[in-house]
Amino acid sequence: MSETNNLRCMELADFLKTRRNRILPSQVGLPSGKRRRTPGLRREEVAQLAGIGLTWYTWLEQGRPIHVSAEVAESLSRTLLLDLQERLHLYHLANQPLPADIPEYQGAISPVLQHVLDNLVLCPSLITDQRWNVVAWNKAACLIFGDFSCLNARNRNMVWAMFTEEKYKQLYVEWPLYAKGLLGRFRSTCGQFIDDKWFTQLITDLKNQSLEFSQWWPLHEIQNGSELYKQLNHPTAGIMDFEISNFDVSDNSGLKMIIHTPKDKTDSAAKMKTLLEG
Repeated sequence: MSETNNLRCMELADFLKTRRNRILPSQVGLPSGKRRRTPGLRREEVAQLAGIGLTWYTWLEQGRPIHVSAEVAESLSRTLLLDLQERLHLYHLANQPLPADIPEYQGAISPVLQHVLDNLVLCPSLITDQRWNVVAWNKAACLIFGDFSCLNARNRNMVWAMFTEEKYKQLYVEWPLYAKGLLGRFRSTCGQFIDDKWFTQLITDLKNQSLEFSQWWPLHEIQNGSELYKQLNHPTAGIMDFEISNFDVSDNSGLKMIIHTPKDKTDSAAKMKTLLEG
């Protein structure tokens, strides 16, 4: 076994032991008892709850080179009450592809991220989750795309807004071009999470609400790259040109930051200043 695989096995073994030791028997419906010498669950209890053999699980905690399937990784995740980041970490250590479900992003973003957004004063900036929902924004973004704080979760979805909001069709110069590009990138995302019921329902609703979506969706057009440029026709500021930058938030949350930077050699930055001062 290579040194890399050996380190992976030992890291997985230590990770499982620490997570097993922190769980109270009562948390998984087991009696506490009076003869427990160590905190947490026993190995045999984890094996039983996860539906795997005790000997096999013991070898796993000993760092032996055992293949851990995605099914076993998922069973251990449930048994050990892992949160999202711990679950993803277990899949990495087990050398398995990440699970194909997307839990809805919960809670507010960190104050640090919001501080970054707020300091991008002239740059309309958003943070989206893997379902294309806008979960955070700055003032500049509200001035361009509308006040997100006044919208419900469905209307803050970028794909839903693009295809169902008339104001977006007026805002985007050459709307069909941008809408098709967004649809291609959305389609690529759906391919990774084909069994996610949330995506299935959104697609069904979009087909019912948008003629363009219902016509373009069957074409299976895919775009994996990010958009680089956007031209908008703001109702009061007029034509504005932006360069688009996308950054993944590096905390395994699946969040993405989208920054619209006013394009050089245009009056877009000056128009943003006017909007912000208004």
